[in-house]
Amino acid sequence: MKITSTNNEKVLAWTKLKMKKYRDIEHTFLVEGENLVNEALKKGVVKEIIATDEVKYENIPCYLVDEKIMAKLSMVVNPPHIMAVCNYILPDNIEGRVLILDKIQDPGNLGTIIRSAVAFNFKTIILSEDSVDMYNDKAIRASEGMIFHINVIKNNIENMIKILKEKNYKIIGTDVREGQNIKNCKGEKNAFVVGNEGNGISNEIKKLCDYFINIPMNEKAESLNAAVAASIIMYEAGNE
Repeated sequence: MKITSTNNEKVLAWTKLKMKKYRDIEHTFLVEGENLVNEALKKGVVKEIIATDEVKYENIPCYLVDEKIMAKLSMVVNPPHIMAVCNYILPDNIEGRVLILDKIQDPGNLGTIIRSAVAFNFKTIILSEDSVDMYNDKAIRASEGMIFHINVIKNNIENMIKILKEKNYKIIGTDVREGQNIKNCKGEKNAFVVGNEGNGISNEIKKLCDYFINIPMNEKAESLNAAVAASIIMYEAGNE
């Protein structure tokens, strides 16, 4: 189907998906570019394809649009030639190593953490309810499509920690200076908590941790970027 007007009903509906409140209403989100579209297709969550060239996908409605419409929908300076409307990814059962993110606010950090989690064999990320939206366009792009290859559960952390403890997980907090060396923490039944970029782990969550680990580093450096810290932790924990 070809669409030429930026005021077309479909185009207006797609444009609203750039805002979180409409994504949550429709339970759908946009991905841009061939790589992200292909990863979404592998996951089986693509609802519609939008492209500036004629394309065909079995059982998926495809819409041909001009560059003006694509520019209206895109969140990047150089709009891609293909986009997809995707259904929200349903969370799965908790298994394997877990990363818990407490009040992560930067979408780029979240996307990078998701990408590292897949790379270092973590199966589940638990995202606090007051963290940034995982369907934010910057988070999706920073994940390089890995958002489609990991189980992300956005929920109340305190409740999720109770569930993890019932499953015999150790809840391991991260601290810049205090705690065990990260190299000592191995095992599948570990859940690591990484805190907010500015304030770290909240006091309420700290009280629920079984123990803490630190990343040894030069004393001149006060802290690490949340995505960097999480990536180091997952690398050390995920490579036995």
